[in-house]
Amino acid sequence: MLQSLHVHNFALLEDARADFTKGFNVFTGETGAGKSILIDAFGVVLGGRASADYVRSGTDGLWVQAVFDVSGQQDIKDILTEQGIEAEDELFLKRQVSAAGKSRALVNGVQVPLAVLKQLGARLVDIHGQHENQALLKADAPLLVTDAFGGGELHKALAAYKELYAVYMAAKEQVERLVCDNAQQDLLLDRYNWEINEITAANLAVGEEEALEDEARLLQNGERIMRAVSSAYSGLDEDNAVLELLARVRGELQYAARYDNKLAGYAEAVDSAWISLDDCRTELSDYLSRSDFNEERAAQVQERLDMIYRLQKKYGGSTAAALAYLAEAQQRLEQLQNIADAVAKARKELAQAEARLEKAAALLTKERQKSGAALARQITEHIHDLAMPSGIFEISLAPLAKFTPAGKDQVRFLFSANLGEPLNDLEKVASGGELSRIALALKTVLMDKGQVGSMVFDEIDTGVGGVTAQKMAEKIAAIATVGQVLCITHLPQIAAFADNHIHIEKQSANGRTATVLTALDYNGRLQELVRMTAGDSTSRAAYESAAELLLAAEAVKQKLQG
Repeated sequence: MLQSLHVHNFALLEDARADFTKGFNVFTGETGAGKSILIDAFGVVLGGRASADYVRSGTDGLWVQAVFDVSGQQDIKDILTEQGIEAEDELFLKRQVSAAGKSRALVNGVQVPLAVLKQLGARLVDIHGQHENQALLKADAPLLVTDAFGGGELHKALAAYKELYAVYMAAKEQVERLVCDNAQQDLLLDRYNWEINEITAANLAVGEEEALEDEARLLQNGERIMRAVSSAYSGLDEDNAVLELLARVRGELQYAARYDNKLAGYAEAVDSAWISLDDCRTELSDYLSRSDFNEERAAQVQERLDMIYRLQKKYGGSTAAALAYLAEAQQRLEQLQNIADAVAKARKELAQAEARLEKAAALLTKERQKSGAALARQITEHIHDLAMPSGIFEISLAPLAKFTPAGKDQVRFLFSANLGEPLNDLEKVASGGELSRIALALKTVLMDKGQVGSMVFDEIDTGVGGVTAQKMAEKIAAIATVGQVLCITHLPQIAAFADNHIHIEKQSANGRTATVLTALDYNGRLQELVRMTAGDSTSRAAYESAAELLLAAEAVKQKLQG
């Protein structure tokens, strides 16, 4: 539910704020006061088109903020969680537009892509205006509306159909693939045989390239390693080398230690060093004798690595991927070798899937026929109340030649406004005013089926008056009993039903004009209804008439709330 709307530097709205209540919120004011501008601003904060043209002249930019109570809307909280935004019961949407045309969208103070704002807006508010009336003429509207109106059995039938449709499409794709493979059998057999032989002959093993890379590095530096080890060995083993010199030192210290015990530790240390270096000399000798750093082995290792790299690149990027491709190719080869049996089996499975889907489609059609008949009957009753006493509205179902993701039904809206005139497609015969009233009738019928918390009616009463205006007011008030309604109106009959009446007017100060929003109390509502019904008249009769309107509207509202 919308709690408040705050608009800053949006055209004539210099700094305007409105608070909203549950039920029926009404905006009234003189033509040109800025009512439509307010709805434009609301659309912008819900993710609609934003333009620098909206920015109030002489300012750097505009912003619009809407605050919603989403305590009962888990779908909204799920979207927030997906975006990493803390999901609370109060939701703040904000849109900023600079004078240069740059736009920012924020949700609970966190900047988000505009698409996220649109996604949230679509679940929070349904704005109904002239454009939305035209939505009834879209090709998919009859099907969507009929399914939305349908009860649990229709929804169950639709879910079952969609599940079987997925199975059917998978079976169909399998047949098409196998038939295609069959047509190219010889080419594919040659290809898979070649690939299987190539990978198999390579005798790949996961992790082999790492060991070979280590050996390659060793072989590439083999000559330098051998020179270094040989030089080290010579430094230990040759005449007057380290070991020979250390042996002399050891002997001298051992001799001296016989006469001076203080030198015993030094003698032992040198003796230990000599033993360690002698062991090192022996091991270096063994290393030199057993090491085989040769160019032939280096070439073999590099050749093996090149082959592994080539197969990895060709078959998935790694040895594991290449081995997985080998298993898949072997499976496909076996399948191709038995392609006739595979095609026959797949066609049999497709026929079974199609038979099950046909039954599901027939059940879905039956449920849609019941839903369409009940929906059309209720819409017809409502349009009779809206100054179309001879109007007839029907929902027609005809079978399609093929299955679709939504069933096998072509659903159409049929309409006749006048007695004796044949039914025809809605888009061919309905005028703008008739379409508007049909749309309101549909909203009334579906008022407890919607998933949005707030609905906006933007001058839906254009061209309507008298008894029709009263009936239209009652229907919008009925919708307001199950959800929040915001309505811009010029009709006193509709304004009288307001639970929250906001007056919009222009005011001038300091050489500038701004639109001001004022929440009206009872006396303010009375004066506004007098203006709407009697213009400048301030007669007692005008006030009494306005008071009667408010009283009659309150009685109807009490009855609606039951």
